[in-house]
Amino acid sequence: MNSVGPECTEMKKEYDECFNAWYSEKFLKGDYTDSCSGIFKKYQECVKKAIKEQGIDWDEVNKPVLGTDAEKQVPSSTKKDDKS
Repeated sequence: MNSVGPECTEMKKEYDECFNAWYSEKFLKGDYTDSCSGIFKKYQECVKKAIKEQGIDWDEVNKPVLGTDAEKQVPSSTKKDDKS
């Protein structure tokens, strides 16, 4: 699967490979040391930049919803669709 921004896809693949190796070769054997955090941080910054360039509000994407009253609300775009 590609990343949200084409310029981030290679970093995503690199992180996915690192994570899968860490999970199967270390985590499942009791070593919880995160050896992919550096790659993840670079990938996360790329994704944030791509999201911003697409006009998506990062704060809205990153806003906590689970366990809040917002979790139980119907999204506003759905509410408008239901009125027709």
